[in-house]
Amino acid sequence: MTQSRLAPRMRSVGISPTAEISNKVRAAQAAGFTVTNLGEGELDFATPEPIADAGIRAIRAGDTKYTAVSGTAALKAAIAAKFERENGLSYKADEIIAGTGAKQLLFNAFLATLAEGDEVIVPAPYWVSYPDMVRLAGGVPVIVGTRRSERWILTAQALEAAITPQTRWVVLNSPNNPTGSVYSPAEMAALTEVLERHPQVMVMADDIYEHVRYGGAFATPAAVAPALGGRTLTVNGLSKGYSMTGWRIGYAGGPSWLISAMDVLQSQSTSNPSSISQAAAVAALSGGLGFMEGWLQTLEQRREIVMRMIDGVDGLEADTPDGAFYVFAECTGLIGSLAPDGRILRSDLDVATFLLEEARVALVHGSAFGMPGHLRIAYAVETKTLQDACRRIAAAVARLQIRKAA
Repeated sequence: MTQSRLAPRMRSVGISPTAEISNKVRAAQAAGFTVTNLGEGELDFATPEPIADAGIRAIRAGDTKYTAVSGTAALKAAIAAKFERENGLSYKADEIIAGTGAKQLLFNAFLATLAEGDEVIVPAPYWVSYPDMVRLAGGVPVIVGTRRSERWILTAQALEAAITPQTRWVVLNSPNNPTGSVYSPAEMAALTEVLERHPQVMVMADDIYEHVRYGGAFATPAAVAPALGGRTLTVNGLSKGYSMTGWRIGYAGGPSWLISAMDVLQSQSTSNPSSISQAAAVAALSGGLGFMEGWLQTLEQRREIVMRMIDGVDGLEADTPDGAFYVFAECTGLIGSLAPDGRILRSDLDVATFLLEEARVALVHGSAFGMPGHLRIAYAVETKTLQDACRRIAAAVARLQIRKAA
């Protein structure tokens, strides 16, 4: 089949850069090379045993049939209880949906609401999939840059300036991927004050990293400003906080008219999420977060390993993130450098490629997140592996002749 047979919408999107990095790593490993993947957003911890056991019990009990498209009654009850207990948000059953990962729910919400030309405000740096999701749904991503000097936080002034009569959504992701920045309650309140003045704008709260924080309060828009509850979709999931990426369970709470439309889309595409994963999700959401303390201690140690490496490498800079499991490092000091083979590193992609080839470490270049001149370093890998990868990065950079870009 030739490219001409593809739908025009496919010209506006490409493979997810993070998925592409993982594909490159697998290809290198298949060719016999040892590559450390610091480009993938996945904890190395095992799914907590009680949660895994609940999935096994579901299989043994024959809980392997279709369920309601938007999730079982038991799962919806567990989601509602979580929202009430942890976020102070009250949702009825028809205001809750479970899907095959939070990613599916984000996409379905855009598909259900965006008409051709509708605008979606996306603060940068952003998770790589937001703009392409918007384009696939017929919308226009409006990228609003943030600054490292302001902790990569979207300001009220920048949000106000970006809103137009065509604005349909604003995406707020905290803790943020790729920067690890966490919006304080005051910072979130400043944004919600702006949004309260613009009733046509809906709020996409991507809270997937909610539990991966190293201190400080968590603030989700609908809890900070209850008046926005009727036009906020609060999206979360099990992948990041519970180390359940492969189980593929996300969930969302929002107005019933939107949840109903997402349910229709899901019924015509993926149908219900895995019945086994739903049973495990009930156990996860009902079983407490006692395991997180040890996980966070380990992640803080790993974060420190990365920060020490960056502090010791000329050409790299970063601020210590408050959440998630990424360091977003500025690499502009390496752009323009001369590699041992005579190549000039002219971009962040060139820097990432150099480190993949010379250090055998996979990172994601900042341009993929809408912020050129940076690298995202994921530190949710085994500690000794991370230490070794950091040593190889430092050694590879030491072989560069660092000079200003032409």
